[in-house]
Amino acid sequence: MLNQTAEYALRAVTELAGQGPDEFVQASELSSLLGIPANYLSKILHQLAGAGVLESRRGPRGGFRLAAPAATLALLRVVEPFDSIGEGRRCVLGGAVCSDRTACAAHERWKPISNAMHDFLRETTVAQLQHDKPARRSTRRKTRVSARASG
Repeated sequence: MLNQTAEYALRAVTELAGQGPDEFVQASELSSLLGIPANYLSKILHQLAGAGVLESRRGPRGGFRLAAPAATLALLRVVEPFDSIGEGRRCVLGGAVCSDRTACAAHERWKPISNAMHDFLRETTVAQLQHDKPARRSTRRKTRVSARASG
């Protein structure tokens, strides 16, 4: 339903939501955790920072973190820079635009599904996805906790 870039953006933002609110994560580390090509992910993260979804900081302790609490960040804000979900959205049959005025053969059947997807993205927050996420502990956290315990 979403293009690959929007899907990668959701995965990255969801992972960042699981980190501490003051913790910046480097793009290379996210790339390794998520299995997303580093250069591709870096461009996505910078675009999300430009859209105000993420905050970025340079330097050895730099990286990316959420610019707002996950509970206030709708999924639509995350995917909008990469995928047209609102009016003028992609046609399921590959047409340039699919709307009531320029309807394709599938439009009337696709419209309720497309509207439901838009509503889901608008009404669901990153925190809700994080809350519903299956338990998976980041190796990053374990490493930091182990380092603190031994130091």
